[in-house]
Amino acid sequence: MEKQLSSSSKFNSYFAAIVIPATIIISIALYMFVLGAAGNFEGNDPNNHPKPGNFLGIVYKGGVIVPVLMSFFLMVLTFSIERFLTIRMAYGSGGLDNFVLRIKKFLSNNDLESAFKECNRQKGAVGNVVYSVLSKYEHLITEPGLNKDQKIVALQKELEEATSLELPMLEKNLTIIATLASVATLVGLLGTVIGMIKAFSAIATAGAPDAVALANGISEALINTALGISSSALAIIAYNYFTSQIDTLTYSIDESGFSITQNFATTQS
Repeated sequence: MEKQLSSSSKFNSYFAAIVIPATIIISIALYMFVLGAAGNFEGNDPNNHPKPGNFLGIVYKGGVIVPVLMSFFLMVLTFSIERFLTIRMAYGSGGLDNFVLRIKKFLSNNDLESAFKECNRQKGAVGNVVYSVLSKYEHLITEPGLNKDQKIVALQKELEEATSLELPMLEKNLTIIATLASVATLVGLLGTVIGMIKAFSAIATAGAPDAVALANGISEALINTALGISSSALAIIAYNYFTSQIDTLTYSIDESGFSITQNFATTQS
């Protein structure tokens, strides 16, 4: 199990190191060659106003903050998909409630062999922890030199160690999603402020008020806010969803571990 966890940890570390620069490169390419395509602007010149109703051109005029916000959105989306797949795998096959009930039933009948088989069938984080604790349980039954209380402490320690190996893998990359939830909004507001400064500066330089230019400038500036809020909203939803899923797994692990410990305490002299 430790080798498998080590491989998963390395994969997650490499995954983050690859995704972050990759999304930045993709966003810059999209900004320059898709949003900034000449056909999106009047006179086929990106320095002119976007064609009426051309959304790609309007987004391009949001400025250099736009590809940064696009990369944030792609990061949130990519890490959310990766976490979803990882947590789904951690749930294993079958429902967690049914798994816990079956483990309790096998323990009440002192049928450790069936409990081990059930853990192998579950193939998830809860199954891995329970299998590890059951192995310790089986070993402690015949362990000489330890009294009942010492054996229970050893069993609880095994539960804590097995849990500490599984949970960090489930929480991997959630920090990135949580960080993006806060940073995306702030960067979006920064882009809007910069855009508004440019818009009003252009009007001040021109001397005469130009309602169309002002409207276009404000519209382009607010693109940053829209991108920042959308990225932040997606990140918040994803983070809350994944933390609730991890809490469910943790509760199932605790319930199974408590059942194993209680069964050991009542059956061993």
